[in-house]
Amino acid sequence: MIQLNAYLTLVAATIVLLLGTVLVRHIGFLRNNHIPEAVAGGFIVAIGLLVLSETTGISFGFDGGLQTMLMIVFFTSIGLSADFSRLIQGGKPLVIFVIAVSAMIVVQNIVGMGLAVALGQNPFYGLIAGSITLTGGHGNGAAWGTVLAEKYGLEGAVELAMACATFGLVLGGLIGGPVARHLLKKVKQPKNEAEYEVQEAFEEPTAKRKVNTASITETVGMLAISISVGSYLDVLTKDTIMQMPTFVWCLFSGVILRNIVTHVFRRQVSDETIDVLGNVALSFFLAMALMSLKLAQLAGLAAPILIIIAIQTVVMALFAIYVTFRVMGSNYDAIVMSAGHCGFGLGATPTAIANMQAITKVFGPSHKAFLIVPMVGAFFVDISNSALIKIFIEIGSKLGG
Repeated sequence: MIQLNAYLTLVAATIVLLLGTVLVRHIGFLRNNHIPEAVAGGFIVAIGLLVLSETTGISFGFDGGLQTMLMIVFFTSIGLSADFSRLIQGGKPLVIFVIAVSAMIVVQNIVGMGLAVALGQNPFYGLIAGSITLTGGHGNGAAWGTVLAEKYGLEGAVELAMACATFGLVLGGLIGGPVARHLLKKVKQPKNEAEYEVQEAFEEPTAKRKVNTASITETVGMLAISISVGSYLDVLTKDTIMQMPTFVWCLFSGVILRNIVTHVFRRQVSDETIDVLGNVALSFFLAMALMSLKLAQLAGLAAPILIIIAIQTVVMALFAIYVTFRVMGSNYDAIVMSAGHCGFGLGATPTAIANMQAITKVFGPSHKAFLIVPMVGAFFVDISNSALIKIFIEIGSKLGG
């Protein structure tokens, strides 16, 4: 095992992103299906590392702390970009999207637990291959996997959760583009650009920004304050009914700080700088997450779990096409939100953002999607998911879990 420190891990992630950029640029399938660069490069690197490990016995380990910090920085930057005056614009569509996402959580758990029982497995395995890891991601999977292992004696719960969450991260990045491409055939004209005039952060990652030393210094300071407060709230609420993942508290702290600075102190915040720093954190987080894939671990999953994950992927795609797209308005905004839903419905919110960026940088901006999806995927979904998981755990215990 060759363990790379934080600096070398950053170098490796840079190579992954450069490789992904080249692949997407020169491979029509990746480009036409809007596969994010980090997914393309990371998956190829993960395959290469698997081959290297199997043929030579040499394997690589990457610094996990840096990846976690980048994820927290990204979510905090979303919070700092959330002006309350803009969130009000979300209005009814925001509520509808939360309801649609919650409905998908219910569907995932019914499908997962139902298939597990039908395949002769513990229903809790289906719950792990449901919203615990697919909508919840790695952090949620580790937390609930520990609960299922310690309280219900479920063997290998945490390890299985990590494998399912990793698989979901890849699949969420792979299906978002094809789903959007299919839906684009149903929309004759692009959305009305005059409907939302506010330029949302993360929407156009390749656009030129006006960033200077002062704006970077101020933004880094705001990020540091938000992360510090969020980390304190995380410790304060641990093992209470208010417990949530650290990144959620950091996002929440970012929202509060942004609006205090904007509406109380009447100071203009540099959205361009938040945009740039957030996108950098997002790109490197995804690259590190995907190049760290333990494909041997995924290949070792039991056949029933692989069947469940495969069916969950199909269900997510169908739900995005026939439910999310329709309830969100059957327009261009709805297409971008459907691609985003695929991202965090199977993987994580950064994957959702990457999916949406891949669409908008080709077909044009969708301010409404970038207003709604990050807040729902990074905040509201955790609240809804936690409440529904508790209900399904009770159901699972009655089914023999």
